[in-house]
Order: sequence, then structure tokens, then C-alpha cells
Amino acid sequence: MKRRSLILTAVAVPLLATPRLAQASLSPILSQAARLDPLRAIAVWKGDGAGGAELAAEGYHGFTPDSPTNIKSASKSVISALAGIAIDRGLLEGPDQPIAPLLRADLPADPDPRLGQVTLGNLLSMQAGLERQSGANYGRWVSSRNWVRTALHAPFTQDPGGRMQYSTASTHLVAAILTRVTGRPLLDVARDWLGPIPGFRITGWDRDPQGIYLGGNQMAMSTRSLLAFGATYARGGRAGGQQVIPQDWIAQSWQRRTASIFSGQGYGYGWFLGQMSGREVRYGWGYGGQMVYVFPATRGQPALAIAMTSDPDLPSARTGHRADLHRLADSLARAA
Repeated sequence: MKRRSLILTAVAVPLLATPRLAQASLSPILSQAARLDPLRAIAVWKGDGAGGAELAAEGYHGFTPDSPTNIKSASKSVISALAGIAIDRGLLEGPDQPIAPLLRADLPADPDPRLGQVTLGNLLSMQAGLERQSGANYGRWVSSRNWVRTALHAPFTQDPGGRMQYSTASTHLVAAILTRVTGRPLLDVARDWLGPIPGFRITGWDRDPQGIYLGGNQMAMSTRSLLAFGATYARGGRAGGQQVIPQDWIAQSWQRRTASIFSGQGYGYGWFLGQMSGREVRYGWGYGGQMVYVFPATRGQPALAIAMTSDPDLPSARTGHRADLHRLADSLARAA
């Protein structure tokens, strides 16, 4: 299917626009977005004091904002949230905790000494140093009999803590750790810990041969569910009248740890860090164009969250679709 490019012009609105005016300003941008063939749905949330509300949601090409979509690597941000909650609950020590004792049963018989240096934070920031199991290596990795063991037996290509080596195996190791310290299937844990978020729901999630849910890929949810997750981050982790995600963990997750191999932008714990509409933005990105953007509140500017889902079977980086989505998010943020 041929991708059609999109050039958007943001609608000028007063800074303190009413929700009704903001909705009217978003409408023409959402209409133009229909020209993007891979796009499935968009949803926009705006903060209002301690609360907030959905401003707009639109579906495209036969999909709705409530249609489940494989959010691909945008789920890495969800894994990061679960890790932060586990730390807050005392199940994990913190991002500096070495992973080897937690995964001892799957370590090589004669491990590289550097395995003892890899920390939970290294996994979340894609700085483990192990040969990455994404890209050309992904198919071989998910065809193995034991994904955790295969990831830990991979050779080191650099020391832990070095440049980014984007690898879904890293977040899957986090999923394995969470499964072991909780003693429960990770889908049950996610539904329990993130369940207080109104509208959040994981509708499907693949597992490895040992039954561990795949950390950082093959997770299905609706665009509105992804928006609810992003809006929780935009509210400082609060949802449903309680602190769901620790606020200090959000701050740690949004601290630059390394630079993205894709864009040169910063990367924290499961979040890309950039600038958009003249303000800071943090975003999760999944293959095909599964996006969740969070604009933290600033003085004079409300918090915003935008979720977008696209065809998960089509690339988004080399086709320019991801760039179109960034432009679309920029226009929506300016209008909202």
C-alpha cells in the first residue's frame, strides 16, 4: 500500500482555550490525518489541574479508537512502568540492582564477567552491552527454545553502560525478572498494578516457550487504552484517585541515559526524549507507527497526551510514516 505524506498547518488558538474551542481546533487536523494510509486511530488528552479529559478521538480506514492494535515496542514503556512499581513495592532494589542473581538459573556455565555488571537500569535504557536481539537477529531469537537463556548467552559487543543497543531481549529480561520476583504471570500483574487507570486494558500479549509474557513487543491494546496510559504519566503517575506509577520513577525514566540509535534523541528507561511544539516531549514508539506522546505540564502550558496506532505490519521509519506522525503530533499539540 502506498503511503501518502501529510503536511499539516496547526490552527492558532489562545493558550488557555476552552475544551470546546480546542476540540474545534483539532477537528481539521484529524480530518487531514485520514490521508495517512497506515493510520488506524488517534486520541488526544489534555490536563486540567489535577484532572483532565479526552479532547478528541478518531478512527481511520475501518478502525476505531477502541479497536485493539499490536502496539509493538510502545509496550516497552509499559514494562518500564511495571519495573518502577516493583521497585516501589520493595520487590526490586532499584535500577542499579545487578540482574545476574535474579536470573541465575539461565546464566551460562562459564559467564562473561561483564554479566555481573549488567543492571536493571542497563536493560531498560538499552545499554546492557549484549549483542542485540532485534533487527536482523530478532527472528532467530524468537525461534529459540528459551528466549531468556538465549539473550543471556549472547556475546558482549561492548561493556555495560555504553552506547544504546536497541534490543527487545533486554526488556524481555526485565519481564522475566518481574515474573520471578512476583511469582505471577506478568499479564495478571499488569492488570492488577495498572488496573486502577480508567480505560487501560491489555487485550492480548504473546508469551515465550516458558510462558513468560514478551517484554517489549506483541502487546495489544486500543488507542484509547494507550492514551490512558500516557495520560497517567502526564498526571505524574496518578489515576483513579491514587498514585499508580511512582512519581519519582517517572522522573528517573525521563532522565537522559543514552542517545537513540534511530534519531539521536535522548533515551531514558523505556522512553524517547525530545522536543516538539517548543516544549519537552517524551514518547514511546512501536514498529509500524504505534505512538504515545506525553507533554509534561509547564508554567502556562497544560499537560498533554496523544496516542496513535497504525498498521503494525508496515515499517514506519524508512517509509517516512514516523516522521508524518511526529508532524501530526506537533500540530495536535499546538492546536490543543
